[in-house]
Amino acid sequence: MTTPAGPGGRAGSAGSLVLVATPIGNLGDLSPRAIQALTDADVIACEDTRRTRHLLSHEGIPAGRRLVTVNDHSEAAQVPTLLARLDRGERVVLVSDAGMPGVSDPGERLVAAVAAAGHRVEVVPGPSAALAALVVSGLPTGRFCFEGFLPRKGRARAERLAEFAVERRTTIVFEAPHRVHETMSDLAGALDPLRRVVIARELTKVFEEVWRGSLADAVAHLAATEPRGEYVIVLDGAVAPPPAGPGDVDRALRIRLDAGVDKRTAIAEVAAELGVPKRQVYEAAISLAAE
Repeated sequence: MTTPAGPGGRAGSAGSLVLVATPIGNLGDLSPRAIQALTDADVIACEDTRRTRHLLSHEGIPAGRRLVTVNDHSEAAQVPTLLARLDRGERVVLVSDAGMPGVSDPGERLVAAVAAAGHRVEVVPGPSAALAALVVSGLPTGRFCFEGFLPRKGRARAERLAEFAVERRTTIVFEAPHRVHETMSDLAGALDPLRRVVIARELTKVFEEVWRGSLADAVAHLAATEPRGEYVIVLDGAVAPPPAGPGDVDRALRIRLDAGVDKRTAIAEVAAELGVPKRQVYEAAISLAAE
């Protein structure tokens, strides 16, 4: 059994993993609690030791030999070592290069392993590029989904874009500068080109920019500007289709039944596709059979 930790102290003799959010640009965004967590850490697991060492130096926090690399390539190999440290009662702090670790950054695998081993996992919240872009976008924030980086090519990318075409929630996507124009062109081609989109880059930095417009205009905007910095794309949700009428249900059923789909499967597929109750589709199927 682990011993609960106080607001800023150690968890008794039990080890703890502490996820610490770090600035996404402006170093002034590092919170006092994050500074304390970094100061108290027995070991700091970080994506890039050079960037983390720079952050620690800016805050006057000694790094010593406490830094270990946990990135996409080394995370799996580091899990047993960090678990052993936790078993010895050490306090392990996890940071990424920027923002919240584990969100499109290393950390997810480590957190799962630590939780499964029964150790305490804490979080020091703070900067997040995804949420920062969402709240400044001016798009609906009541329901949203985070997609991170899209698959780079092939069927997986096409399927994700097709999902966006019907996704009614606001969608947040990360993109690198050298791929942002291609991604925006793909979005404009797969979705309604008039759909609203917000492009945020260099958030909290000197050259922060938030651009708003349609997907079609976004393609032109990116073609006319040199891509710099990391991008966050915030996409408006799809417009809900009009309610399906009896004629729509009949047509969808006929297509499937004429193609040889069995009645039960056809009813389920039509109900899901048109968003109508199965009973309504079932009654339509009976009427068609009686014709």
